[in-house]
Amino acid sequence: MDFTVVIPARFASTRLPGKPLKDIAGISMIQRVYQQAQKSQATQVIVATDDQRVFDEVKGFGGEVCMTSVDHQSGTDRLQEVSEYYGFSKDHIVVNVQGDEPLIPPEVIDQVAENLAQHSQAGISTLCEPIETDEDFSNPNIVKVVTDSIGMALYFSRAPIPWPRDYVKQDQVAAMYEILNPMRHIGIYGYRVAMLNAFIHWPMAPIEALECLEQLRFMWNGERIHVAEAKTMVPGGVDTEEDLLRVISLVRGEQ
Repeated sequence: MDFTVVIPARFASTRLPGKPLKDIAGISMIQRVYQQAQKSQATQVIVATDDQRVFDEVKGFGGEVCMTSVDHQSGTDRLQEVSEYYGFSKDHIVVNVQGDEPLIPPEVIDQVAENLAQHSQAGISTLCEPIETDEDFSNPNIVKVVTDSIGMALYFSRAPIPWPRDYVKQDQVAAMYEILNPMRHIGIYGYRVAMLNAFIHWPMAPIEALECLEQLRFMWNGERIHVAEAKTMVPGGVDTEEDLLRVISLVRGEQ
């Protein structure tokens, strides 16, 4: 199975400016993400950026990089530009690996690509993992997903879903975790190029704007998203200085 990994990497992060170039135990964040992606079965790994500093960094460590427009509103738009530039066929699978995931396991990159290839009724694939605490279940920064019986997404939300109405009434929320197994969405996606081409022509969906969740635009337009539990734990990405220090500590512990 042929698939391509594209790593969108913006320099102008609001919470952690210059994030792709942050040093993690002697290696830039974007190089660490790139190296992890290269361990997957992808036939090609490409960094997509709109910043010359990131472009030069990737070129400097021998990686493949594509300069893209500064006007993109999302990483998905950037993926589509890369797919068009490289002339990928409409059925080609592109895996979006976030540029702030320096510890992303290559196994889950392969998993999301394989899942999409095996489910022709879906245009997109992604992953999830169990939520195990009340704190995470109620945290709006942790996106929840509910699927149907064959693993197709029913909805993504920052709110606690599915909502355990009767368990809350009976003060038995802990029991809910054993019965309903609430799931946290993991932000890695596999796309068929045809879906990327469609996405750029759709206006922002009302539910997407409310939740600030880009994947809801696909669902609003009737596209199906396959969701599977990740086969291995996916360490959190880097959004803040605290996250960066945590990742540095983890990396140094492995050296």
